[in-house]
Amino acid sequence: MSKLNRRDFIRGSMAVGAGLALTTPTSRVLGANNDIRLATVGVGGQGSNHTKIFSGIPGVRYVAVCDADQNKVDGRVKYFADKGIKVTGYTDVREMLERKDIDAITSATPNHWHALVTVWACQAGKDVYIEKPACHEIWEGRKMVEAARKYKRIVQIGTQKRSSQAHPAAFEWIREGHIGKIKWVRGFCYKRRGPGSNGIVHGTNGPVPVPESVDYNLWCGPADMLPLNRTALHYVWHWVWNTGNGDIGNQGPHEMDIGRWALGDPGLPTQCFSIGGRFGCGETDDVGETANTQIAYFNYKPAPLIFEVRGLPCKKGDSSMDNYRRTGVRIGNFVQCEGGYFACGDGGGWVFDNDGEKIKQFSGRGGKGHHENFIDAVRSHKRSDLNSDIEVGHISAALSHMANTSHRLGKKATVDEIKTAIGDNAEMMDSFNRMLEHLAANEVSLEQEPITLGPVLTMDPANERYVGENSDMANIFVKRNYREPFIMPDRV
Repeated sequence: MSKLNRRDFIRGSMAVGAGLALTTPTSRVLGANNDIRLATVGVGGQGSNHTKIFSGIPGVRYVAVCDADQNKVDGRVKYFADKGIKVTGYTDVREMLERKDIDAITSATPNHWHALVTVWACQAGKDVYIEKPACHEIWEGRKMVEAARKYKRIVQIGTQKRSSQAHPAAFEWIREGHIGKIKWVRGFCYKRRGPGSNGIVHGTNGPVPVPESVDYNLWCGPADMLPLNRTALHYVWHWVWNTGNGDIGNQGPHEMDIGRWALGDPGLPTQCFSIGGRFGCGETDDVGETANTQIAYFNYKPAPLIFEVRGLPCKKGDSSMDNYRRTGVRIGNFVQCEGGYFACGDGGGWVFDNDGEKIKQFSGRGGKGHHENFIDAVRSHKRSDLNSDIEVGHISAALSHMANTSHRLGKKATVDEIKTAIGDNAEMMDSFNRMLEHLAANEVSLEQEPITLGPVLTMDPANERYVGENSDMANIFVKRNYREPFIMPDRV
């Protein structure tokens, strides 16, 4: 596969820019028989799922796949060839986006590529289905929204539960006042990430060779091109700050998105803080950086949103995970109201009264039809037809970034110091006390592995910048330093 140098890229970008003037929602010519001609960028685990799901939607015709790992490209090309479908494989997304016969792309790259792929695709006149989190930092998420609006593109975020039937029905029922006003909303990600799981980043004694099938320059893209000091390149990038955002930025955007939805889809909260750390990995060769146990508090009014991450099992030596209030919810949400609560996971959920008795069920698997919804919106070219527009995804991802920023600015603290900082915040104290019980069950010594207490950060939602105390340091994390030529422009 040929590689583009910087001059080639600039020339190609100019050509794409010139072409944009001729590409409008009304002038676009679809493929034969009105097919939507589709391509997928990033065809690892989730991207492979994209190719399977989208290729099964009537009227969708795959024409290309792209990945910085040639082996993954070859695997998907063969997958389609075995079905009698000819697709072209690329390792450089810039080459692929130059094609005029692609109407839309889907993308399941690592997090650090999400924003740039989306903006470039919008500039090239393509509609986009982008996986969560929408972005790696807050600033670039806003650039994604700006690009979608400027180039009049359909951009759907992969928060599939926005296409569920259970959640909107439940939230409408709650807003009708059947169990009183909402007191708080919690989101949970209790997913095993400790020893013996894919949550461990196995370190090496010095740099190791990048797999021969991988163009490491393209794989790193806008991120720092650091030596590979771990045994695996793929997936574990989630637990390294340069490319990932931890589980609060991996699973978190799903459940925090549901939490915001329950609260009426507010914008960014004015304040946030985090408590947590990376625990129970000291006996391994782990070099992961993100928290595997974390609580984040967002001060929405009149009801706050709290998110909890647990990567360790219910107790040391066990393989099962905790669940909240013995309802079986490990990954999902609780909406606590005055007269009861709604507990929901992937397949809908139940409303309980405050004595724990079931009142009403809302069923329907979350996410069914989400991919079809994107294709329908590409055809209609109406943003209002989308169930999860990019701005929805940007705000929900920004919550993860706010929590991680507080964590990264935090300091090691004693239990008493943390309780003093929590003060009379009853919801956060409840989460913290349960965290202490969880860590004790996993035999974590808080003297050897102290908890990190993050500062309270104040956000200006209108400008999406931190203000007040700690804002100088916090704003450093709003926008990354991009690596040439993979630079997100200030003006998209």
